[in-house]
Amino acid sequence: MKRWCLSGSGRLWFLLSLSGCLNAVAIGPGWAEIKPMGEKQEVESQENLQPLLTQKIRQLSEVELPSTSAIMLVQSPAPTNPPSVQGRFHSHQKREFFRDSAPVPTPDPDDSIGMSDQEGRHGGTAPKSNETALPSVPPYQGQGGEIVQVTSAEIQPMGEKQEVESQENVQSLLTGKIRQLSEVEHPSTSAIMLVQSPAPQTAPSSEIVQVTGVQARPTEKGVEVILQTTVRERLQITDRSADNNFIADIPNAQLRLPSGDAFTFSSPNPVEGITEITVTNLDANTIRVTVVGDKTLPTVELFNDDAGLVFGITSAAIATQPPLQLEPEQPTSETPQEEPSAQTDRRLIELVVTGDRRDGYRVPNTTTGTKTDTPLRDIPQSIQVVPQEVLRDQQVTRLEDALRNVAGVNQAFNFGPLTFYSIRGFDVTETNLLRDGLIDTLSGQVSELSSIERVEVLKGSASVLFGLGNPGGSINLVSKRPLRDPFYAVNATIGSYSFYRGAVDLSGPLNDSKTVLYRLNLAYRNSGSFVDLFNGESLNVSPVISIALGEQTNLTLEAEYIRTRDTIASGVPVIGSVLPNPNGKVSRNLNLFEPSDSFEQTIIRLGYRLDHKFSENWSINNAFRFAFRDLYQRRTNAGSLDADDNRTFTRSASESSSENRNYAMTTNLIGRFSTGSIQHQLLLGFDLNRFDNFDPPIDEFEAASIDIFNPVYGQPRGATLPSSFGIRQQTNSLGIYLQDQVALTDNLKILLGERFDFIDRKYEDLISNTESSGTDSAFSPRVGIVYQPIPAISLYASYTSSFTPPGGSYFFGVDSSFKPERGNQYEVGVKADLNDRLSATLSLFDLTRTNVTTADPNRPNFSIQVGEQNSQGVELNLAGEILPGWNIFAGYAYIDARVTKDNTLTPGSRLSNSANHSFNLWTSYEIQEGNLQGLGAGIGLFYVGDRVDFNNTYTVPSYFRTDASIFYKRDRFTAALNFKNLFDVEYFESSLGNRVYYGQPFTIQGTISWQF
Repeated sequence: MKRWCLSGSGRLWFLLSLSGCLNAVAIGPGWAEIKPMGEKQEVESQENLQPLLTQKIRQLSEVELPSTSAIMLVQSPAPTNPPSVQGRFHSHQKREFFRDSAPVPTPDPDDSIGMSDQEGRHGGTAPKSNETALPSVPPYQGQGGEIVQVTSAEIQPMGEKQEVESQENVQSLLTGKIRQLSEVEHPSTSAIMLVQSPAPQTAPSSEIVQVTGVQARPTEKGVEVILQTTVRERLQITDRSADNNFIADIPNAQLRLPSGDAFTFSSPNPVEGITEITVTNLDANTIRVTVVGDKTLPTVELFNDDAGLVFGITSAAIATQPPLQLEPEQPTSETPQEEPSAQTDRRLIELVVTGDRRDGYRVPNTTTGTKTDTPLRDIPQSIQVVPQEVLRDQQVTRLEDALRNVAGVNQAFNFGPLTFYSIRGFDVTETNLLRDGLIDTLSGQVSELSSIERVEVLKGSASVLFGLGNPGGSINLVSKRPLRDPFYAVNATIGSYSFYRGAVDLSGPLNDSKTVLYRLNLAYRNSGSFVDLFNGESLNVSPVISIALGEQTNLTLEAEYIRTRDTIASGVPVIGSVLPNPNGKVSRNLNLFEPSDSFEQTIIRLGYRLDHKFSENWSINNAFRFAFRDLYQRRTNAGSLDADDNRTFTRSASESSSENRNYAMTTNLIGRFSTGSIQHQLLLGFDLNRFDNFDPPIDEFEAASIDIFNPVYGQPRGATLPSSFGIRQQTNSLGIYLQDQVALTDNLKILLGERFDFIDRKYEDLISNTESSGTDSAFSPRVGIVYQPIPAISLYASYTSSFTPPGGSYFFGVDSSFKPERGNQYEVGVKADLNDRLSATLSLFDLTRTNVTTADPNRPNFSIQVGEQNSQGVELNLAGEILPGWNIFAGYAYIDARVTKDNTLTPGSRLSNSANHSFNLWTSYEIQEGNLQGLGAGIGLFYVGDRVDFNNTYTVPSYFRTDASIFYKRDRFTAALNFKNLFDVEYFESSLGNRVYYGQPFTIQGTISWQF
């Protein structure tokens, strides 16, 4: 048997890290010859080779190493006809990950990607034996203090023999070869077998690599995950393991669709032995790939291929199965044969991909807080996101039910068709309502969430981003976007009180190249209520089309049609519910209004969004939306309870119509650049908004009183009364803003922002035939800092401001002598990623509202701006996955919102409908394997503390409500039962004047869903 020298006649591949550690070098069985110190020592076996290698390489610490990790190559000219040897190779570069916890994988002769195939598709020679990993050996201490360990080696004959006479000769030979490494021409069948040592810390690059798609395909040994990018060679990977999880972070990279929208890839249970594969944007600069093994740590190999960056994942469960029978070996061919396409010999694994992201109960990124796609942990302000998974598990179809999951948000009042809210104690005005980041004053009137992907709540002042609005916070409804892969879903719901609802969600490409995508959401609801005479129906149609105008440009067209018809719930008198009534307690089913009452509205939205990327670092977007509402009301109006008998409630009646037209446009230029080592993400933009409201004079009538204990409906209307209300109003606003997200270091970030707004308002009173107009301007700064002592923890502090035109945005006259109301918030907090799928936020805030109008004590019927209100509190949020299948979404808020200065209200009085304490918890568990896989249950606990009315004359008591669900998911089928107010607790949601509104009693809803 011919012997080969270790030095000149073989190729020896070493991977050296900065620490000097050599983790592993693969070796094929055979003979080797080593000449140390002039004395020839033959290697007859691997056992003999092991001590020789460790003896000779123990002094490698004396070799001068380059500053970064290096591959050390000893190679002599290959002979014309080299003998056949055993070993691995790929026609493309390959990197393999090995760990102390996982054995070196044995190459599979059936693996046409990982080995030379028997049909010669990759060229080269087919393998004739396997590889063997040497057992681990004790480490040796070099003279330089560095530990060098060799656990295995690969020896391949190369031709000319170069003998190694001494260790000094080894050193000079190796270092000499490294200096010429760039000159070495690698043959197409070269193999580089690596073991990853601790990754060197490199300075971050300002250029972000865009990964435009993620694809998964099964292989004989597991699955391949392909990150599609044209610049794969610039991707650097740092990997680690935790339990059965393989985790790889790719810095300076982001998942971005061609449209520029972020997305997330998720493939649950792709093959046996792999629980889940996810690819997500960990932060604004990093992609994270996570592979979860079922019982053991999976083996992962990394390839550079024409398709992109490829993760070859080997499942332990599949690897231990008997290999497939192969066809007889064919002679190798000099011309590589064409490899069969994935479409013909491999099925595609089902993916869960949306235009945004699928992270379960935890959503890591948002655009609401900065108008750029930014990790929540990098934003110095509290933001809570209610994702689609929570909405689906709770079977939420209305906004008020979604906001039940947000700590610090309370219902101000709800009369059925419309619901009003407060955040951190302050009312949410029309301009605090957003749709996809644009002010949409009609968002509060949306009856269905069928076209909504998630609900995002920004806590505190936000005028620096969105302009005029109250200081408590903003609610942003994020729409569903078209998907690249076909997606079809249908669900039907039947519930208590004659609740019927059906919804359809369709999406996919409209052409073969997938440059034109669509999404269509349809929903119809017909429902009754526990409140007498209160019922309603709604129809929603929401189409969206996305068009790729080029590789760097995308246009999204959207429309929405909503038609609703509801009766009106009156609430019940305070006396007889919250306060005692000598006649007894009123029924929670009581309705003081008439069955002929009707609240009908038609809402139409039309809009577009245009995104263009100038480069990897610079982009621009422009969005426009027109919203129109036509509203008709025939209603009974509440009066007061007769103080003499405490049972007769006075009423009036009216008929009215109104039209609302809203126009919103925004343009944002976003750029990433660096000034030295400091990274910047700059936002420069402007927005235009116009709100037109026309309310013709209403028709008013007398109406008969009603007995609250024995109501009689259908009594005729009385005489016509003079109209008391009719207006025409227009508000125009222009905002220009600049924001810089500065990364001073990897763990220290600053957010700077400023905005200037100009507002022009016109108001016409159609009853008095008077007009008024005025202009306002405001400057709104913002500053915040985020410090991350460790990657999982963010400590932050911020100052934000807001402004609101005097008298609000709607239905009030314009007094140019008044200044805008101002809001100023100071907030500090901690954001923590408890693990990859569970995060928490703790925030403390102090929010003050100034320039509040209050009665002028010296001039009756006049007002002055000396009022002040303050809200202080603590909020805690927790969202994500505790264990596989066990999710949680929870929050707690303590809010002390009070009047601090006023001429009418007593300083120290609480702000209305704001609870001091509130708590929400929703948690669900789904069985992950076995015969009961897909079966799950959820439970929700909702506590709202006591609240007061506007004048602090009575207290609305606290309540504790329990919800629950049972569901079963199998493939594309889901069946669920949802129970609301499980223990049928009587409670009050909100108050308005002399009435309070009961919450719903025990209800059941059953839903069946299909995806196909």
